[in-house]
This record gives sequence, structure tokens and C-alpha cells, in this order.
Amino acid sequence: QVQLVESGGGSVQAGGSLRLSCAASGSIISIDDMGWYRQAPGKLREPVAAITSGGTRNYADSVKGRFAISRDNVKKTVYLQMNSLKPEDTAVYFCNADILPTIGGHRDYWGQGTQVTVSS
Repeated sequence: QVQLVESGGGSVQAGGSLRLSCAASGSIISIDDMGWYRQAPGKLREPVAAITSGGTRNYADSVKGRFAISRDNVKKTVYLQMNSLKPEDTAVYFCNADILPTIGGHRDYWGQGTQVTVSS
């Protein structure tokens, strides 16, 4: 069974940094796009950053220049380095990956979410 497990959330003051990690495990043939989404209270889930298997990156305008996404294909892990954090970055952050498992076809998988709280 394929799983995405996130770690690295927490509480930080404005201007601080956090690094999120998300590791895929299970019977996996390949992983295509990986990314991060976030959902603040009372708001819809929104994309934050994404990275293709080849390393092409995309960012939401609100995090450009502050966040950096990377991945380790051997470890099947995606990272999100978050710098210069602002209170408006407070949200539950979810990992997402397009995975081809050994059984079944390509599908999106989601992590359980990790809370990031930024205080002013």
C-alpha cells in the first residue's frame, strides 16, 4: 500500500524558517510530479509548490522567493524549505504525489497533513 508521510511542521515566529519533508513508501514503480498544498482555516486547499520528476519547479506567487521545493528520487522524498515565514502562511500543509504503484494505474496520493503556525 502506498503512503505519503509528512514531517517537519511546527510553530515559528514571523521571519523564521521551517523545512517540511514527505516520504513515499510502499510498492511503487515510479513517481511523477510531487508537490505541496496548504489549507488555512475557512479557506480552500491551494497549491504552494510543485516539482516534476525532471526537476522543473513551480510556485504560487505568494511564496515565490521565500519557499524552495526539492526532491530526492532515490529516497522518494520531497522537501519544502520555507523561509521568511509570514502569519498568512499559517495552514495545514499537505504533500501530494502522482504515483504509479505496482498494482493499478497512476493516481494522486495525499499525505495526512502537517500544521504550520506562524506567529507575529
